[in-house]
Amino acid sequence: MRLLAAIVLALGWVLPAAAQLTVTDGLGQTVTLAAPARRIVVLVPHAVETLYAIGAAAQIVAVVEYSDHPSAARQLPRVGSYSGISLEAILRLRPELVVAWRDGGHPRELARLRALGIPLYISAPQNVADIAREMRALGSLSGQQRGAAQQAARFEQQFASLRQRYAAARPVSTFVQVGDTPLFSVSRHSFIDSLVRLCGGRNVFADAAVPAPQVSVEAVLARRPQLILAFEARQLAYWQRWPQLPAVALGNLSLLAEDSISRPGPRLADGAGQLCRQIDAARQRLPAG
Repeated sequence: MRLLAAIVLALGWVLPAAAQLTVTDGLGQTVTLAAPARRIVVLVPHAVETLYAIGAAAQIVAVVEYSDHPSAARQLPRVGSYSGISLEAILRLRPELVVAWRDGGHPRELARLRALGIPLYISAPQNVADIAREMRALGSLSGQQRGAAQQAARFEQQFASLRQRYAAARPVSTFVQVGDTPLFSVSRHSFIDSLVRLCGGRNVFADAAVPAPQVSVEAVLARRPQLILAFEARQLAYWQRWPQLPAVALGNLSLLAEDSISRPGPRLADGAGQLCRQIDAARQRLPAG
């Protein structure tokens, strides 16, 4: 902490005296800035996509690994990855705002940044409404309210159309696999669950207490999903050893498009459209009745 404080002083950091911009982040915490942030460090790839989409690309001074969309983001300086971030590198960039992720795995580093008075916005979207809300919040903090309002409205309209289309669709019990060593799924606390429900799917692990619950093969077999969704072909192939499983018997093993469905950003609307088509295709294979 002493070293970090020394870096702050050496850089001549001057913190804003009075906040003029106020938003609420994904954890319900108030984030205040004296003026729109001109220098933003982004520690989560989906927020990089959001800032580009709303017109704040020029204000991003650093990102983390896997920030690869749009392609221009690949040229930005890196200050870390999911495994760790460099506080010294962040401080040298003199950010006026740091955007981080609730599940990013850097609680100590974020606590130190907050202790040094650096404004933090924590992203934690659990559903479509949260994503649109985050677009508008980041638009306010970056001074890109107009672009954010346009993107959020377009995003919401795309989802409204999907919601209307599949509102009366026959439910399809669905298992979403997000890992295999160990086996993980998603619950109602995950934005992916909100997409499954939007498309008329019924997530078989929606009742779990955490966003990404660890589950067992036995639990999956017991819940008898009619559709299995996964991000890797080998994960789908694994379930072929249980031909009695409804999803296997029906041929309802479907591969998810990882980038567009796993990141809660602007491209999620396109990913949701594809997911709905996959769930609808599985629905057509269900037995009558």
